[in-house]
Amino acid sequence: MSADRSIAGSATPRPEPERAATASIPALPYVRAIAPYAPGKPIEELAREFGLAARDIVKLASNENPLGAPESARRAMHAAVDDSGRYPDGNAFALKATLEQRLRVPQEWLTIGSGSNDILEMAAAAMLAPGRSCVFSQYSFAVYALATQARGARPIVVPAKEYGHDLPQMARAVCADTRLIYLANPNNPTGTFVDGRALEAFLGSLASDVVVVLDEAYNEYLPPELRYDAIAWVRRFPNLLVARTFSKAYGLAGLRVGYGVAQAELSGLLNRVRLPFNVSTIAQAAACAALADEAFLRRSHALNRAGLRELDAGLRGMGLETVPSFANFLLVRVGPAARAYRELLARGVIVRPVGSYDLPDWLRVTVGLPQENERFLKALPAALAAAQAAGA
Repeated sequence: MSADRSIAGSATPRPEPERAATASIPALPYVRAIAPYAPGKPIEELAREFGLAARDIVKLASNENPLGAPESARRAMHAAVDDSGRYPDGNAFALKATLEQRLRVPQEWLTIGSGSNDILEMAAAAMLAPGRSCVFSQYSFAVYALATQARGARPIVVPAKEYGHDLPQMARAVCADTRLIYLANPNNPTGTFVDGRALEAFLGSLASDVVVVLDEAYNEYLPPELRYDAIAWVRRFPNLLVARTFSKAYGLAGLRVGYGVAQAELSGLLNRVRLPFNVSTIAQAAACAALADEAFLRRSHALNRAGLRELDAGLRGMGLETVPSFANFLLVRVGPAARAYRELLARGVIVRPVGSYDLPDWLRVTVGLPQENERFLKALPAALAAAQAAGA
C-alpha cells in the first residue's frame, strides 16, 4: 500500500517554481529614473488592509465629486451600452459639437482626451524632447514633472509664492530652449488661485514659440466674481492650450474624459500624438449629457463652497494652518503628516499625504458630503494625538 502511494506520489512531483528570465532592457535613463505616479488609496484596498467594511470608509483623497455622476449622465451611459461592441467615434463628433456650441469655437480647435491628464501628456509629446525645457511651479501637479521627464526634457521648477504660482519669476525662468509651460488655476495640490488680469498679462509677455498649458481642472469651482474668459484668450494667443476635465465638478472621474481648446495649428499637433479611440463611447455620451446639466453643476458648486467653509472652520478651530482654497480640497498643516495619514486610515478615513510634493507636514483633504466632512473632523484629533504619541 505504501509502495503504491510512493509510486503515485512520484508520478506527480510538485513543479519547480518558474524562474523569470533576466534581461538588460536598454531603457532610456530618464525614463528609468521616473518614480511612478501614486494615486490616492482606493476604498477597497483600505478595506482589505485594515479589515474594515467598505461601506464605513470615507474617501477624501482624490478630489472627486462627492455627489458622484449626475443622473443625466447615468441615463446617457445606459443608452450608449448597446454600442459597446464597436469602437468609439475616434473624432468624438457629438462631444465636439456640444463643446463647439457651448464654447463658440470651431471643432478643429478641440482635442478630446482620456481626462485632462491625457491633454497634458499630449502637449508634452508634441512640444518636449531632449534639449528642450519646460517651466512649472513648485507645489504643482505631479504629472507636469513626470511628462517632462518622460520626454527627456529639462524641468525648470520655479519656487512658489505663498504656495502658489509666482508669475513674474516664471516669466523670467523661460530660456531659449523652453517650449512648454504648465500652469494650473486653481492649483493642485495647494488650491491657490491666480487673478485673471495677472494671468492675461503673463500670457502677453511670452514669446509665441512657448506653449502655455492652462490647466483648469478645477475651474468650475471658482466663485463667479473670480472667473475669467480663458477661451477668449485662446482666440488672442495661438500658443495657449486650455485643458479641462469632466472628472471633478461634472462627477465623471471613473470615465476618464477631458478636452483641450487651442487654435487649429496647436490642436493639430495634439491630435497627431493622440492615441486612436482614446475616449470610450460611454464616456463621450456621459460627457455630452453632463455638459447640458446646469442644475447638477450648480448643486456641485454650492455643496463645495459650503464644504470648504465647514472644513476650514473646523480645522482652524483645532489651531491648524490651512491654505485658502479655490478648488474642491483643502491643504492643512498637521505636523507628522505621514503618521497622521496612517492613523486616519485605521479610522476608516482616506485623505492624501503630499510629502511627494515637498510638503511633508501637510495633508490634502477633498470636500465631501456634510457627513463625510464631519467624520473627518471628528477623527482627526484622535489621529493627530496618536501620531504625536507614536513619534515621541
